[in-house]
Amino acid sequence: PPSTRYTDRHPSIETREFVMPVFALSASSVLGASRARLESRRRTPPSTRSRVIRVDAMAASLKKVFIDGEAGTTGLQVRDRLAGRDDIEIISLTGDDRKDPAKRAEFLNAADAAILCLPDDAAIEAVALCTDPDTVIIDASTAHRVAEGWAYGFPELNPEQKQKVANSKRIANPGCYPTGMIALTRPLVDAGYLPKGTGLVVHAVSGYSGGGKQLMAIYQSGEAEPWGAYGFNLKHKHLPEMAEYSALGREPIFCPSVGSFEQGMVVSVPIHYDQLHETGGSGEAIQKCLEERYAGSKFVSVRPLNKTDDLERGAFLRPDSLNETNNLELSVFASDEQGQVWLCARLDNLGKGASGAAVQNMNLALGLPEDSGL
Repeated sequence: PPSTRYTDRHPSIETREFVMPVFALSASSVLGASRARLESRRRTPPSTRSRVIRVDAMAASLKKVFIDGEAGTTGLQVRDRLAGRDDIEIISLTGDDRKDPAKRAEFLNAADAAILCLPDDAAIEAVALCTDPDTVIIDASTAHRVAEGWAYGFPELNPEQKQKVANSKRIANPGCYPTGMIALTRPLVDAGYLPKGTGLVVHAVSGYSGGGKQLMAIYQSGEAEPWGAYGFNLKHKHLPEMAEYSALGREPIFCPSVGSFEQGMVVSVPIHYDQLHETGGSGEAIQKCLEERYAGSKFVSVRPLNKTDDLERGAFLRPDSLNETNNLELSVFASDEQGQVWLCARLDNLGKGASGAAVQNMNLALGLPEDSGL
């Protein structure tokens, strides 16, 4: 049964923690299972290995998932999204074992999927610790987002990307800001509306949870500024993936900011029509391009062109409307008369921008329903 606890993410928010039937396994039992899996692979021809892996001695009917870094902001959210599911089994380290490389290696190699909720250096170390080629690794850090051999974990990137994620054992979870920027621009580049090499400016505001526990503590103390822009060195860590996966091949000028709200995000991409090919120089053309790209998507939706009647007090696009979901909502605000369009993406920075995307990618890679737990 669920037990009530309070999370350090916000002192006033009550969350529920579910205790699963075989929730935390000892390191020795996990290691034994891992050795059994590896030994069975050595004895079994490659064509039949997948069947043998699924009938090993440790809870064969459940997919084993290890969250490396589960005590952090993203790790806690991933665990919350997995709690109560009957198709996966969380294997979990406790106490000092969480920082023990040998114990981490045991659990990484015993898992069907490992979700890394770690700083870049620790994520690189975790990948090196995992020697089992059948363990799916989903890295939520920036370490592998443009690395060779890693699938970019935005299944909606193009019509082929979902299958690439499903077939991959190494998946790089996208950054929260790039998720919005790429969702808005990649379809326009693919359609030939937005020429490669175009110089864009991207503005964004995020809830303070995107800064992790340290920034959250500052805001929750009541001593933080109401809003703050940052990234003035023009070297934000999300820029390489924006250039790569928008297919523009050029980093935008990126202007991120943090507001005095916990979760939620709006990413804005303003474009002059004279930056577009003439075939894409209208609000209707841009709207149709986005609608066609995301038709049938489980998580990405496109609001009607120039829709403003549902804005807060008739004027404001709230950043927190999609909190606790894996949804991504795109808006096109265009003025053909002015020759300008303002593209907006709204998402939960901890949902589709982090933990929700990780669970979605895990589901695809393990052959589970894409929206399980979401």
